[in-house]
Amino acid sequence: MVFVPDQLVWECIRKNNSFLRKTNGSSKRSGAVQFSVEKGNLKSLNMLKYSGVANSKAIDVVCTPENRAQLVTKTASKCHDQPKKAMVATNVNKDFRRTEKLLLKQTTDVYYRRDLKAAMLGKYTKVYQANRRAKGIIKPVPCKKGRGTLAK
Repeated sequence: MVFVPDQLVWECIRKNNSFLRKTNGSSKRSGAVQFSVEKGNLKSLNMLKYSGVANSKAIDVVCTPENRAQLVTKTASKCHDQPKKAMVATNVNKDFRRTEKLLLKQTTDVYYRRDLKAAMLGKYTKVYQANRRAKGIIKPVPCKKGRGTLAK
């Protein structure tokens, strides 16, 4: 398959593709927002920066049905004609700090989409919290200790 620049692919798919979900609003001014449900789109927004289809390098943090987290990255250009094989999922199931270190080691430390570091860590935080809530592991709320009753 012939290599196609990312910008050209984006110009072809940005207004209409099968992954696009548009919300109500007849104009940009009235608050119309376009979401994208493609695999590899980190923020689910219809923008070139986050697109998993238009970018040759894409990352995403997803929640699995077993309440675990996965880091999804797009592989090298060997799989241009096989999109299903182009994504690699890495399980990240350690505690929060070790997983954060692993995410950074596999992406930003090797110069793989360094511009998405904050968005990736933010999404992992939300996935981690949702998984803990689904498993029933809730951080205990400390009880408030008042000043006590004053004897009169």
